[in-house]
Amino acid sequence: MNFEELILKRQSDRKYLPDPVAKEDVIKCLEAARLSPSACNAQPWKFVVVDDKEKLAEMADAAEGLGMNKFTHGVPVIVAVVLEKMNASAKLGSLVKNKDYCMLDMGMAVEHFCLQAAELGLGTCIMGWFDEKRIAKLLNVPRGKRIPLIISLGYPAAPTRNKVRKPMEEISSWNEY
Repeated sequence: MNFEELILKRQSDRKYLPDPVAKEDVIKCLEAARLSPSACNAQPWKFVVVDDKEKLAEMADAAEGLGMNKFTHGVPVIVAVVLEKMNASAKLGSLVKNKDYCMLDMGMAVEHFCLQAAELGLGTCIMGWFDEKRIAKLLNVPRGKRIPLIISLGYPAAPTRNKVRKPMEEISSWNEY
């Protein structure tokens, strides 16, 4: 599929088939994330893949709250994205320019992961609403490390939706604001 088809296919899927995801396909998604750009090549992330049924149930419980993310129950894979330390040059640049390069880098890595998944016929949903402390404890993430995002991964059980987005002139301009 070409790039335009890929970006039209990638969506936040909230309904999955119970079919397991092949480890090779998960590795392809991880490889896509690994190859994404980052400030000063810091690569400030670690992807923790959860496919164990008992841990998945606990992950889903931790993702659910106030009616959010109920769909995570029964998802074949959930990936926690752990924020790692930047290297010295990226950290310095982040401080000098007052920009959170870590989060920008993580966003690119996560999108690479999700685009690769879409190309493989897999669905994803990037989530920021979950009990971070509970998931950190469940996955033995060292104290002090953050988990800004988790990603569900599996075969979508619903068709690709048409994208509803703001009009082009609302999100872009030429030569001035």
